[in-house]
Amino acid sequence: MTESPAVAVIGVGVMGAAIATRLVETGCRIAVFDLDVTKVAAVAARGARAAASPADAARDSAFVITSLNSATIVERVVFGADGVAVAASPEKLLIDMSSIDPESTRALARRLLETTGMAWLDCPLSGGAPGALAGRLAVMAGGAERDFERARVIMTKLASNYTLMGDVGAGQTTKLVNQVLCAIQFQAVAEAVALAERGGVAADRIPAALAGGRADSRILQEFGAKMARRDYSPTGRLDNMVKDLDGVQALARATRTPLPVTAIVAEIHRAFVAGGQGGDDNAALMRQFDGPRLGPTN
Repeated sequence: MTESPAVAVIGVGVMGAAIATRLVETGCRIAVFDLDVTKVAAVAARGARAAASPADAARDSAFVITSLNSATIVERVVFGADGVAVAASPEKLLIDMSSIDPESTRALARRLLETTGMAWLDCPLSGGAPGALAGRLAVMAGGAERDFERARVIMTKLASNYTLMGDVGAGQTTKLVNQVLCAIQFQAVAEAVALAERGGVAADRIPAALAGGRADSRILQEFGAKMARRDYSPTGRLDNMVKDLDGVQALARATRTPLPVTAIVAEIHRAFVAGGQGGDDNAALMRQFDGPRLGPTN
């Protein structure tokens, strides 16, 4: 009988907690670390081991998954005091499931390999926490093919679509493409729901009515009725989308690619963040139709 893989999950916010929970439920031996001990305790209650540091989490793990908010935090977790690099070895594999910029990814991966021999696979994802818990994420990977195959034992538990896009950094570039499509669709669904409501149509029936047609999408099916109900329970954060759209626009400038619709949608998201709503769910885009200004109605 094959021994269950030992995995460290570092960063157990909404996404990281869902990843760790799914891996526990599918038989992996999991160690988790986060600066927020409350979040760690919640995952530990499901069967994970609470680690004292990133190095402690990585020490007995063949795979180290990071799920963090920025390249700066990823660098600190990997190379800081008592970071992953302290416990690194060529037999281990770092799987970065954060969404960070491709250039930082390439630089961090090169540094880890040169200093410890540990390889890096960038594996940003789409599908959110519900997708992770159901094992149906779309994961876009960047790295060596051998490392892509090494990680398959983990990714088969998390993803229904696991694709190698190229060398290290290619996964992060693909995630930026994904975010262009997602951000525009979130705004499009919000506008469609608002128009349906003001036109006298039962907006919560729109997803079912359009299922299978050209306008159908997973975002419509997951968020159409959610927006109609003004259900803002967390599945993602508006400030994380802005961070990703900043990366999109930086890549667009570097490659001289015009993205006019993306630019407009980015500014709509940025207005919410500027108004103090960065921690709200993507469905909160509906608030722009509930009053004369962006923001929650009272």
